[in-house]
Amino acid sequence: MTLALQPSEHDALPALVEEIVGSYHADPRTRHIGAGKLANRSTIIEIVGLLRELIFPGYFGKQSLASGTIGYHVGKLVTDINDRLLEQVHHVLRHEALRTGTELPAAESQARQIVQEFLGAIPRLRAILATDVQAAYEGDPAAAGPDEIIFSYPGFFATSIFRMAHELYVRDVPLIPRIMTEYAHSLTGIDIHPGATIDEHFFIDHGTGVVIGETATIGKRVKIYQGVTLGALSTRGGQHLRGVKRHPTLEDEVTVYAGASILGGQTVIGQGVVIASNVFVTQSVPPGTRVTVKNPELQYRNRKPQEFKQELPLDWVI
Repeated sequence: MTLALQPSEHDALPALVEEIVGSYHADPRTRHIGAGKLANRSTIIEIVGLLRELIFPGYFGKQSLASGTIGYHVGKLVTDINDRLLEQVHHVLRHEALRTGTELPAAESQARQIVQEFLGAIPRLRAILATDVQAAYEGDPAAAGPDEIIFSYPGFFATSIFRMAHELYVRDVPLIPRIMTEYAHSLTGIDIHPGATIDEHFFIDHGTGVVIGETATIGKRVKIYQGVTLGALSTRGGQHLRGVKRHPTLEDEVTVYAGASILGGQTVIGQGVVIASNVFVTQSVPPGTRVTVKNPELQYRNRKPQEFKQELPLDWVI
């Protein structure tokens, strides 16, 4: 059964509509009206799916691919990605020009160049993601093989989306890279800013709660666990800090265990350093160092059976 508006409710609608529209005019910060098209989030997520199909053939989208027809399949995918991404990049370039009051007479040609360069980077992206798969396999004794990692590891999913988004970020594409990485964030709990710099053989184990800031730099063969933060010491400066190195640098072969926080743009974690769980680091660490927190003292005492029963829910006590 569909409930219709009562006459009194229907009569009140014009006033309500006028009030809502008035709020649009009163505060422009939360509206986008008469300013051209923005990126379409749903379309960008669809593009991410197509890119995964292109980068990992046979895993996503069409399976049972034959070597004799793979060229046709790839050509169709590339064309589809090109057309969709070109439209979205064109929209955000024009919008950014309007927003900042800058001139961008060649938005279409600039968008075409960006998309061509992005698609041209796919073979390199595949190569570096292959090292990430290898790092996950070598770094996790629970990994049954590459298939399991590509299909199901949240850390690899977030890393692969980050690497795609980063290629657009370094080409000064606004908005779209952040939509891509926040999509991965929403599914995995892993927050990697597209501006971060991450080298090959990168592995996030488990992953939930990982935060990697915009200006973080990560070297080769780095492994981090769940709950790790590579963050800024302070963001009180707000927009005045834009473009400033705020997040740490991890050199090659660093391992950071669960719950550790490494903060500050001047903080450099040297090659081969191991950061133990729950460590809070705000200064540089020389290569080859192991950083730990002294274990808290644990206390044990024997408990009587009646004490244990008193603490159980009533329906547990027999």
